[in-house]
Amino acid sequence: MKVRLPVRQAILRRKTYEAPAEGRAGKIRLDFNENTTGCGQEVRRALAKLTAQELAMYPEYGEPTKRIARKLAVRPEELLLTNGGDDALRVFFDTFVEPRSHILICEPTFPMYRYYAEIAGAEIAVCRYDEEQNFPLQDVLRGLKKKPRVFFLANPNNPTGTLVGASALRRILAAAPQTAVVLDEAYSDFSGFSATGWVRRYPNLFIARTFSKAAGLAALRLGAVIAKKESLDMVRRAMPPFPVNLAALAAAEATLRDGRAIRAYVNKVKKLRAETTAALRDMRVRVFPAAGNFLLADFGASGPALFAKLERKGILLRPRSKDMGPGYVRITIGTEREMKTLLDEIARHWKGRA
Repeated sequence: MKVRLPVRQAILRRKTYEAPAEGRAGKIRLDFNENTTGCGQEVRRALAKLTAQELAMYPEYGEPTKRIARKLAVRPEELLLTNGGDDALRVFFDTFVEPRSHILICEPTFPMYRYYAEIAGAEIAVCRYDEEQNFPLQDVLRGLKKKPRVFFLANPNNPTGTLVGASALRRILAAAPQTAVVLDEAYSDFSGFSATGWVRRYPNLFIARTFSKAAGLAALRLGAVIAKKESLDMVRRAMPPFPVNLAALAAAEATLRDGRAIRAYVNKVKKLRAETTAALRDMRVRVFPAAGNFLLADFGASGPALFAKLERKGILLRPRSKDMGPGYVRITIGTEREMKTLLDEIARHWKGRA
């Protein structure tokens, strides 16, 4: 029987979002920007302590929020916990965006901004990074004059690795008093820069964070929004009463207590990022400056054949042929052993090519 339900036109116009891959366990996973070393032992111990009675109760957020806020150097009223980083982005559409209102993004970037905008029936204005993946500041400033409801900026940007500095961000915030400026800081641990401390000064600034990257908690789905109290109060109105599960709360507190392990992991990623960049450039591969836990590289027209060959060997990368060109690929920085395996395989099939 044919389905004849009153589906919204915004849903009918868009394609279903498909996860890029399944069956990744046991492979070298350099495709999703995960922490491939896994979460810390403190997290495992915290999860093991959860009781059957605790798991049968709806979670309470007051005390965990206070402790997490203290570790993030913000006030509890400036912190909103969400069901993953994606949920931390979705809530801005529920709060600020109406059908046919418009948002501003810079592409190529994290696809969830466009995904949620299409579902909301919003108009999408786009600025573009140039061929060197430089941030289009002047285009953004012009776009903000049209007063979009929200401007989304991944900083560092995924997949380009571009980091927008403090001076440019201040110009953006000053130019957008009637726009919610959302800085998606999923990779800020690896860049060494965060605008979290600015939220009391800029009521239009919202910081989106995730525990899926440096903390290694992608499977538990925990994100956060940080903003000035009065601004965040508006966002809270769009949230359900129990958005975050107890296991995610326990894991977040444990990983924040284990700051030494996170710092060691981040430092290792930075070291391997620099070494991988140098090795690829020695092979005459074009690699762009990076501030996250990944690299963007361009292998040219022969790239897709290489990526397919690597996948057959169980090495997963994230090709960007659909939006950037056939040779572009995003490479997560994994463990030392994973990166050596990757580079050895690339060298075997690639070295000496232009």
